[in-house]
Amino acid sequence: MACNPEVLRQVSLFALLDDEEVAVLAGQVEHKRFGARQRIYKMGDPGGQAFVMVSGKVQVTTVDEDGQELIVDEPAVGEFFGFASMLEQTPHQTNAVALTDVECLEVDRRDIAILLERKPLAGMDMLTVLGKQFHGAHNLIRMRTMRNPNEVIAEEATFGDRLADAVARFGGSWTFIIAFAFVLTIYAAINVKLGGRAWDPYPFILLNLFLSMLASVQAPVIMMSQNRQDAKDRLRSELDFAVNRRAESEIKGIARKLNAIGSRLDDIEESLRDHRGSPDREG
Repeated sequence: MACNPEVLRQVSLFALLDDEEVAVLAGQVEHKRFGARQRIYKMGDPGGQAFVMVSGKVQVTTVDEDGQELIVDEPAVGEFFGFASMLEQTPHQTNAVALTDVECLEVDRRDIAILLERKPLAGMDMLTVLGKQFHGAHNLIRMRTMRNPNEVIAEEATFGDRLADAVARFGGSWTFIIAFAFVLTIYAAINVKLGGRAWDPYPFILLNLFLSMLASVQAPVIMMSQNRQDAKDRLRSELDFAVNRRAESEIKGIARKLNAIGSRLDDIEESLRDHRGSPDREG
């Protein structure tokens, strides 16, 4: 179906076109409608056309190496999807499904060539769209790889952070307790045995000073390590939330597919029932 020029004016990419250019492009671009749960294209389909959202909601997904479906994009009104495959003339690497009733503009390479001939600056708008999709894919990959909070925090840790962790680990170990008790015992025994010649006679005031200084330094160092542990816990909870959200999305997708399958089975059952009953009606 031919495109209404007024629809083109609602797309930010074509907002700078004058009336004549809009009319030319409207004669090239097709206005298409898709029903809810209808597939617009799937992975492996020829990438000769791209689409611009006019209304409705579309979900663009891909499948990773584990066979899990990942949401790549949910384009807003005026945004492209399937654009890179159209430019490269390569098969689509994603699936696009209409979640609701959708209206789209179908654009091919020739339409873009005409647009750029008449309005070269529109190419910057298309680059902006591609940049957004690139960043979305980059963020998706980054979130997929950041699965181990310990590895993530270890890579970002400074020398002071690692030193605080080492002090906290040693200060909370039996090795430290036994060694510290041994040193205190030897220190006290030597000063008691030296009697009047002792450098720190009973009640060991110098030793108490050293212990106070050690405690004043050790306490904030341990608190630094605890703060890093809190950061690990927060990161772990965020990753768990992301996994749970993705699992929820996949469960909803499975539920939608099961509902669609159930609806199709009902249609088939009804069709078979009508087919079996047709000879009786003829008789």
